[in-house]
Amino acid sequence: MDIRSITQPEFQLFKKFIYGQVGISLSDNKQSLVSGRLAKRLKYYNFNTFKQYYEFIHQKGNEAEQQVVVDFLTTNETYFFREPKHFDFIRDKVLPKHNKTKIFRVWSAACSSGEEPYTLAMVLAEHLQSKLWEIIASDVSTRVLETATRGRYPQDVIEDIPRNYLVKYCLKGTGSQDGVVLISKELRRQMRFQHINLMHPLPKLGELDMIFLRNVMIYFDNDTKRALLDRMFSLLKPGGYLFISHSESLNGISEKFQIVQPSIYQRPL
Repeated sequence: MDIRSITQPEFQLFKKFIYGQVGISLSDNKQSLVSGRLAKRLKYYNFNTFKQYYEFIHQKGNEAEQQVVVDFLTTNETYFFREPKHFDFIRDKVLPKHNKTKIFRVWSAACSSGEEPYTLAMVLAEHLQSKLWEIIASDVSTRVLETATRGRYPQDVIEDIPRNYLVKYCLKGTGSQDGVVLISKELRRQMRFQHINLMHPLPKLGELDMIFLRNVMIYFDNDTKRALLDRMFSLLKPGGYLFISHSESLNGISEKFQIVQPSIYQRPL
């Protein structure tokens, strides 16, 4: 079977699709990326053109294949203790002020394969008593959520975890599991992984002390960012914190949050 490269009109179809599904605005230089990532689905279904595949996923009953397209076209780069100054801030500034008789609740809103929420879990477990914290971890990709839920990682991705955390919260595999690290059951049982599309009405998550929304809004246009930030604001407790990536800013997007320091914002008390 000969699969020809995606045409500009075909690319525009998928560009519009992914924007409508998850709010990601693909730039025109992503045409080859879309072609490369979806080519294997054309091959799987024995389609010759991307138009045929596009029409197929829109047929009644093919909603699951639409999720496959979302999985293939979303970016899931992450690693443990990414942007470590955020976790230093939580340890030094946020947790010491927390009323330890109340549960500290966090949402990792684009958790990818789980490294971010498990990093948060290690920090919270180290500085708060057991069962006095909860992490909700979500992503739009069901594929990466499966990895996150298992909490099993190749040993070569854990190099950024501080040794004291590694010893305390990670189990090193032996025998047939050599080269694999498993996040401890102590942490995993206080995590709640679920599929959430940030462009859809959000489920009831309750009031939150912190939201991590890092490296998400770089893919959205300004209108999408504003709508999303309004929903984030309503979920945070007064005084709660919003963390975005160091490459992002709310400047000119939302005036509701107070800036604490670059990439860290707070809902006013």
